[in-house]
Amino acid sequence: MQQSFGTPATPAPSASQMTLRFFDGPLALDWMHCGALAKYIGEHYAGLAEGHGLDPVDAGHSINYLVNELMENAVKFRAPGTVELQASLVDGSFTLRLSNFIEPGTAAKFGALLEEITSRDPGDLMIERIEANAADPDSGGSGLGVLTLMSDYGVQLSWTFSPQDTGQAVRLETHAALALA
Repeated sequence: MQQSFGTPATPAPSASQMTLRFFDGPLALDWMHCGALAKYIGEHYAGLAEGHGLDPVDAGHSINYLVNELMENAVKFRAPGTVELQASLVDGSFTLRLSNFIEPGTAAKFGALLEEITSRDPGDLMIERIEANAADPDSGGSGLGVLTLMSDYGVQLSWTFSPQDTGQAVRLETHAALALA
């Protein structure tokens, strides 16, 4: 059964749409490569934003952070399979859709985290998580990156979990919308 969290944000088709697919294969897709990809996408859309009267430096930084954070999560926690990224800039809003597969156990843990994140104030929860991480530096999976996107950048996020056959990987779609200033 499909399960969704957050505020849906679907990329609108536009001339500025970019779609990238990363397939499993001999060239490993590693989370450390995400920074270079995010920088490229941030710079590409910063140039387009400037053409629409938006601050290109701010747009590039914000898009870079958003893409890096979500792509790192998609790569770091993925099960074998394709990772797809779709980005678009329409009317001063940058949208991103990431699609990847995750193991059922990872999906359950992430779903529980998202249930909490989407039901509480992200700013308050972020402070709690920062304090908890300071008390236990070895803790992980706190959702701080997602909370930062929501509280500091005003990103609208949604996630849809679509189970495949029983016991197989779960398809996860992450949607993000960022209003650029």
